[in-house]
Amino acid sequence: MHFSQRPRKFLSLAGLLLLAGCGSFRTLAPLPEDHTVQVPPNAGVYKVGNPYQIDNVWYYPHEQPDYDETGIASWYGPDFYGKYTANGELYDGNDLTAAHRTLPLPVNVRVTNLENGKSIIVRVNDRGPYARGRIIDLSRHAAELLDVVKNGTARVRVTYIGRADLNGGTPPPETPPEIANALPPVPVPPVNESALNIVPGVPVAPPVREVPLPAPPPSPPVQAAASEPTGQVDKVPVPVATRLYVQVGAFSKLENAQRLAKSIGGDMRISALQRGGQTLYRVRTGPLNSVQDADSALARISGTGSGDAEIVVDQ
Repeated sequence: MHFSQRPRKFLSLAGLLLLAGCGSFRTLAPLPEDHTVQVPPNAGVYKVGNPYQIDNVWYYPHEQPDYDETGIASWYGPDFYGKYTANGELYDGNDLTAAHRTLPLPVNVRVTNLENGKSIIVRVNDRGPYARGRIIDLSRHAAELLDVVKNGTARVRVTYIGRADLNGGTPPPETPPEIANALPPVPVPPVNESALNIVPGVPVAPPVREVPLPAPPPSPPVQAAASEPTGQVDKVPVPVATRLYVQVGAFSKLENAQRLAKSIGGDMRISALQRGGQTLYRVRTGPLNSVQDADSALARISGTGSGDAEIVVDQ
């Protein structure tokens, strides 16, 4: 890489001037530094990534073509400008990008603000957010288009679209073997529900039938240019009201949900949900009035050793 010689010459000149002015205690103001970085046009790569641990929580990146989650979005601050993303690209707050903890990189997702119905496509090319209780970090421009900047957070839905184009080419049709076989996925141990005991005394809400959120607007195939972020803001229908909960787990057996709720204590409740002909018993607390309340509840529950607790948005 070629570097300019001007800084070296400037330092030499500055040194002479300082020596000449020592008798009068003259001080020279330094010239601004040049932070320009030259990056090859194909610096970004497609990657899934190895399992990693942050603050005693393990994350397992993997292919997730059916990813469709609700939660809390935040956005990047200026401290990240000009730094490399997890797949080798440069972060620019003016781009429509985002960070996610486990999706492959880069992929395109649709982010819908469930508070105002605004929906855009962004390119996920980085890891994060690592603040507990957030599911995606948006670039400044993406946050502006979704009206997230003012409050700092928003209740959102994140839906997978497909792999994003790489600089200078289209995405691979499938995961390259050298990436897929680099490290076998680390399975998350399933809960041994039969080993848990019945612990009564925790209230159980009557079963409710799951009502899915309205489908986001259809997206073109991932190879089509229109599937890449364009800045187009779509307006989609959203529920009249959404609520915040901190959820610890979901079980097919009531007694196992009761035991977990009892071990955590506090105001944990069991909510029964009908999904696909099966009843699931969710252990969670809420509804909570604000993101701040949800953050406080998440911190308390995580402090009991419940590393899988997360903030969810529900109707």
